[in-house]
Amino acid sequence: MAIDLSREFKPINIALLTVSDTRGPDEDTSGDLLAERVKAAGHKLAARGMEKDDADRIASRLSNWIDDRSVDAVIITGGTGLTGRDVTPEALERVKTRDIPGFGELFRWLSFKTIGTSTIQSRACAVVARGTYIFALPGSNGAVKDGWDGILVEQLDSRNRPCNFVELMPRLLEK
Repeated sequence: MAIDLSREFKPINIALLTVSDTRGPDEDTSGDLLAERVKAAGHKLAARGMEKDDADRIASRLSNWIDDRSVDAVIITGGTGLTGRDVTPEALERVKTRDIPGFGELFRWLSFKTIGTSTIQSRACAVVARGTYIFALPGSNGAVKDGWDGILVEQLDSRNRPCNFVELMPRLLEK
């Protein structure tokens, strides 16, 4: 990580969404892990929720957070697999302005080091939606660690050099 300590750290507001048909709030260990990491990095947990694997409900929740100007980014855990129930990428298709293809590519590369070729089953992805970043990770604790520790902790730090997502935020709605 190339953190430039001469630059100011700018905390952002992050909403967390867990997508699962099988877990409830008491079993949401990946969501808990992510919430801990977000706060430890100095960011604000703006909101946290759970939705079943239902693209309409996920897209509706995302739209509400996208329209809330106090939410800068959303991180989703779950619903990125290959089964018929896994619909998080389809929900993102409904709200996105543009894709961030490098996120999924880098996630799978990092995940390969942990789980080998099984990473090919992940549809981890990221988009910008009306000026809000949305990152979708698989629902396992390992995936949260790979995604946060390997990508997001740096890219959501305004001091990261040579560039980061935070410094682009004021320009995401440019025409």
